[in-house]
Amino acid sequence: MNIERSLKLLVETGKVYFGVEQAKKAVKNGEAKMLVVASNCPEEAFREKTYKNVPIFHFKGTNVELGAASGKPFAISVVTVVDPGESDILSGKE
Repeated sequence: MNIERSLKLLVETGKVYFGVEQAKKAVKNGEAKMLVVASNCPEEAFREKTYKNVPIFHFKGTNVELGAASGKPFAISVVTVVDPGESDILSGKE
């Protein structure tokens, strides 16, 4: 799986939330299917393989690189996958 291509397709065709607070809300509400977390995410809770039974994909790059890979011109610490759309991100392995 090419994570950069999967992220772009995810953002274009699926439903995502950006940021730590949005991720926490989506997990709490049961919306989150996966979290993609930047290597320098400041939130300690996202260091494990799962967060409250939601799988975490640890993106190898920084939050700036995660933003760029998502097609956004700003830093993103966490991308929350609500609906993967046409992306294969949910089947991805680290």
